[in-house]
Amino acid sequence: MKADKTVDYHIKLGWHAISRMYNSYAISSDITMAIGYVLLNIDKKGTPATKIAPALGLEPRSLTRMLKSLEDKKWIRREIDEDDRRVVNVYLTEEGKRKRDFARQGVILFNDAIYEKIGEEKLNVFFEVMQKINEVVNNDTANYKAENLLEEMI
Repeated sequence: MKADKTVDYHIKLGWHAISRMYNSYAISSDITMAIGYVLLNIDKKGTPATKIAPALGLEPRSLTRMLKSLEDKKWIRREIDEDDRRVVNVYLTEEGKRKRDFARQGVILFNDAIYEKIGEEKLNVFFEVMQKINEVVNNDTANYKAENLLEEMI
């Protein structure tokens, strides 16, 4: 099977194009796409550090390094939760809020352009397809090892 006939090829190709576009946009504000996503996932009331990595599909170690970097830049602050001392909440500083707003604007601009070019009806079909793909991946990999899943599919 040719690569351009596989589902994962098109998902990967699209994601890399989006990633390059976001990084090109973000560089003017001294952030990256990954940092933008982290900032977008920090709630105004604070977000437990342990909730950020799963929401973004990041490894905890990668997030720890990123949070340290953001703290060094004074874009975030970390505080121990008063009710549960095991929880560390992450808060945006004023500069972090400005960076988050910049990232949010990039996401909005991209989404507006996509909706204008493609249309809501086709995008709804796309969202349905992506949801089904995620269900297949999540359900099958939860029940089988990857090699068993691939053998069964072939």
